[in-house]
Formats: sequence, structure tokens, C-alpha cells
Amino acid sequence: MIDSRVLIRSLLGHSQIRGVSVDSPEFREVSRKIIREKPCLRKIYDEWYGMFADGVPKGEGIILEIGSGSGFCSEIIPGVVTSDISIIQGIDLVFDACDRFPFADSTLKSILMINTFHHLPSPENFLHEAYRCLKTGGKLLMIEEWMTPWSRFVYTKLHHEPFEPDVKEWEYPSTGPLSSANGAMPWIIFKRDRKLFEDRFPHLIVEKIQPIMPIRYLLSGGVSMRTLVPEYSFWFWKMVERVCDFMAMFAMIRLVKSE
Repeated sequence: MIDSRVLIRSLLGHSQIRGVSVDSPEFREVSRKIIREKPCLRKIYDEWYGMFADGVPKGEGIILEIGSGSGFCSEIIPGVVTSDISIIQGIDLVFDACDRFPFADSTLKSILMINTFHHLPSPENFLHEAYRCLKTGGKLLMIEEWMTPWSRFVYTKLHHEPFEPDVKEWEYPSTGPLSSANGAMPWIIFKRDRKLFEDRFPHLIVEKIQPIMPIRYLLSGGVSMRTLVPEYSFWFWKMVERVCDFMAMFAMIRLVKSE
């Protein structure tokens, strides 16, 4: 029996990433090029970075982006410190976000992440470090895969990464920077296990969870697939999404350090 994910990738897979290991720095370099060159995908990232810019607190402090390898956040949010787990051209810092951050206590006013949290094999370690480094009132802002009946179908049947909403543990074995993944982990920690998260991190408050984008990212093809619709139709699909947030494939998650 043919795996639907293998079939989809063979028919619609983006030619530039075929044969490139997802755990290699080359994959992030190619992904960055694809994001910039695909008009629909570029519009999505522009929108996501705009949401970050609106959410960053005012005042002094460092803005850190984690998992910056494929993006262009520093072009939209001036002064952001970019980082990744691998040495990649144009990245300011290289470190493991599940280990100790190279920052002193209470020095960050914001931490930004796009589709990075669900690749962290030890999310609890990351959250402890994020809490340590954030200033009081500082915010952790992430855009992550989210769990709805629609997204569960897409992520389990069509997406190449693991999406396992029924696992009991937050941690999982590390196989590599991007091959290690559970796309359901943000939903598990901040929705399903919300009470447990609040018990473990009483001063890291879930300020808002905003489900977003049930259709457009899929139609854009993301990084790994070809675009399925013409650029001029994107405004139409954005209007359609306003009435189907219940099908959201992503969520904007905002946490704030209360003290």
C-alpha cells in the first residue's frame, strides 16, 4: 500500500530540496531561498513577522529569535538577535535551545519562534531557560502547528513530520535538529496539559492562543511542496479563512513572564 505522504511528495515535492537531508545546514539555506522566492509563502512569513512585531513589548531588552536558519526576521524586526542550532550563514548565535542560553538572567524582552518549538526534544528544559532569561513582562511568542480535526488529518496523512497528539510525555529522543519533531507538542503542552504547564511554570502565563491559517499555508506548499494556487488568489483565501478558524493549522501562542 502506497504511503499518502510519499505519494504527495513525489507528485508535488519542491525540486530544490529533493535529496537534501533535513538535518543539514544546507536544508536551512535552501529553505531560506525558497521562502524568499515563493510569493505566497513570502507573504505568509511577512504576516507572521508582523504579528511578532506587534507582540514584542516596548522598552529596553534583547529580542532573540530561535531557529532563525530559514527565515528573514531580522529584516522585519530591527535589532533581533538570530540563532540556530547549526552554523548557518548570517546567523548571530549558535546554541542548543534545550541547553543553557548564552544570556544572563532577565535580559531578554522577547523570544520569537516560528515552527521551532515542536522540534525541541526537551521542551521543559527550553521553557525553564526561556523563563530565566526573560525580563519580567517579557514575552515568548511562537507560531506553531496546532491541533484541530482538519489539521490532524493534514499533518498525519500528508505531512512528512510526526504529529502525535496522544503521547503522554513531553520529551522524546533527539534524532537531529529537524528530524526530531512532534507537531502536536505545542497543543499538548499549552492546551491538553494546560493545568500541568501552569503547575510547573506558574509565572509563565499563557496570555493568548490565537488559532490561525487553516488554508493558506497548505496552498502555498510551504517549503517542501510546490505552490498550488496563483499569487493573485491569495487575498481571496485570506478572506475565506476568516470564517473557518475552527480548522486552523497553526496558532500564535503568547506567553508572558509575570515575575
